[in-house]
Amino acid sequence: MTQVCIVGSPEVELRYELLSRDTAREALSTYRLHKPYANSIAIDTISLGAAVSLMNDLNWYLVRFAQLTLVNEPSVAEDEWLSRKLARAIRDGAVSREQSAAFVHIYGVKDGQLTEPLAVERDGTLPDYDLAEVEETVIVRVTEAEF
Repeated sequence: MTQVCIVGSPEVELRYELLSRDTAREALSTYRLHKPYANSIAIDTISLGAAVSLMNDLNWYLVRFAQLTLVNEPSVAEDEWLSRKLARAIRDGAVSREQSAAFVHIYGVKDGQLTEPLAVERDGTLPDYDLAEVEETVIVRVTEAEF
């Protein structure tokens, strides 16, 4: 199962913004929504292609109300997320699953919110997140251009 996680911009209430608009509400109506982080919505889809398609359907809203859109595809990495651009590149065959691990952003989680990312070019093990005291970390694979 592939999961999409949309994190709202700080100045908006993401759930309200998405569900108060007919087109977004309709696109999300067949999915069960949950909230992994503050001001976020996570959606389980059946595949990477379905996840990319959903993000494309919601693009107008993501551009306006989302700070970050992530995809977890277990066939790529069980415990790491992909940026939206990297998920699309993998789906389109422009980047292989093996090549996707080179560049990462490491986010801390503090009080349920994602903190400022630490950008790392992977050369083996990843460093500890050291930008703040955090409860846990979230690793997001990104494209070289996003890095």
